[in-house]
Amino acid sequence: MNSAEAFREPQRGFHHVEVQAPNGRPWPQASMTLEPRIVGAGREMSLDEFLELTSTTSLVVVVDGVLVHEHYAEAVALDDRMLGNSATKSVLALVTGIAVGRRNLPDIDAPVCDYVPELLGSGYDRVTVRQVLTMTSGVDWVEDYHDPESRASQMIGRWREGRGGVRDMLRTIPAGRPPGTRYAYCSPDSMVLDWVRERATGQPFADALAGLWQLLGAEQPAVVGLDAPVAEGGIAMAAAAVALTPRDWARIGALQVDGRWNGNQVLDPDWLEASSRPERSFLSPGRLPSTITTHAGFGYHWWPLDEHGTKVTADGSRGQFVYVDRSRRTVVVKTSAWPYEDPWWDRQCRDLCYLALPAIAEAAASAT
Repeated sequence: MNSAEAFREPQRGFHHVEVQAPNGRPWPQASMTLEPRIVGAGREMSLDEFLELTSTTSLVVVVDGVLVHEHYAEAVALDDRMLGNSATKSVLALVTGIAVGRRNLPDIDAPVCDYVPELLGSGYDRVTVRQVLTMTSGVDWVEDYHDPESRASQMIGRWREGRGGVRDMLRTIPAGRPPGTRYAYCSPDSMVLDWVRERATGQPFADALAGLWQLLGAEQPAVVGLDAPVAEGGIAMAAAAVALTPRDWARIGALQVDGRWNGNQVLDPDWLEASSRPERSFLSPGRLPSTITTHAGFGYHWWPLDEHGTKVTADGSRGQFVYVDRSRRTVVVKTSAWPYEDPWWDRQCRDLCYLALPAIAEAAASAT
């Protein structure tokens, strides 16, 4: 299996459900050549050099609702569903925001155990919905997939092997720091958030996404990975296992521009602004642990690149990005398959993307 194959059409290897796209409406198109000035990794490079260096599998650029540029690696077709890894968390942010706007989830300062009493006595016992949204739960967790024996590797292994029991595992995570006092990247926070959202709305993740998919006129069915077969009660890996076509990933980004679609306000403006901004000083760009990034902060499962939330991105392991320049109404989707085993190369590619994606968006918006 080549590197691109590791991410395209992941349903071939994992338990999943497909979310249908009954009202597919392709993007309007006005193709253009892009010549961004990309400066990073100690040099200036062309767009083609950047795409090759960072093992790009697809690039899609949408400006104000018009598809202006797309590129696919040799092994990838435009209708392939590409696994977003942790970019999935930003999809979760959207369906959570819709639940908040509909008053199904009226108070994000409520304890998560008000909705999920199964977590009483765990590290989430005194954690609020807001704290899992901002990954400030304080639970004792290290997101380390390089160590095959780590709890993070064990959790993701339950999905990859279809063994189930991810929610049971959440109940075993102990407390660490006092909730709300520090940021630590924590996929269990996302899984708890989805559990809360499901209890508040009565909708499993795939059903919530189905409503959004119909609203957005997605072109292709979405894939939602499960930790076990449906018949065995498998639950959605809402932290990591959504796969969409690059064009449909762009719909996720476009909704984060202003929360509107076809003239309808899908996301409450207050939620949209809050989700795009760092709420606390230690969540601001440049204030997260340097092992994560020095370029972005953290909002509600989106990564802001500035204090005002005008530039945000979804970010998934090994180079899955949905970058949104809200002021320019521009979305850049980049999927990738760079090596993960070398943490220094992984870090360099990720940092370079944080420099290049804004440059690509600026070049596209300026040319239209």
